[in-house]
Amino acid sequence: MNRMDLVSAIAQEAGMTKKDAEAALGATIDAITKALKKGDKVQLVGFGTFETRKRAAREGRNPQSGEKIKIAATTTPVFKAGKALKDAVK
Repeated sequence: MNRMDLVSAIAQEAGMTKKDAEAALGATIDAITKALKKGDKVQLVGFGTFETRKRAAREGRNPQSGEKIKIAATTTPVFKAGKALKDAVK
C-alpha cells in the first residue's frame, strides 16, 4: 500500500473526500515528525509507539574493499507495534 492507497482507504473509512484525507494524513505525519525531532515519544494506545533511539559510533567495513571505516553516531526513528496491532496481524 502506498500513500495514495492509504489516502483512499482513509477517505472511504471516514466518509470524507480524498483531499481532506490527504490533508489529515499529511498533518498526522508532520505532527509525529516534529515530536520525534524534539525527542518526544508519540504513543497511540493499541496501535504502537514512535520514538527515537541513539546509535553509538562504531567501526564497520567497506564491503567492496574490506577496509575499516568509522560510522558516526546517529539518532534513528523506531516504531514498536502495540498489542492490539500485533493481535490483529496474527
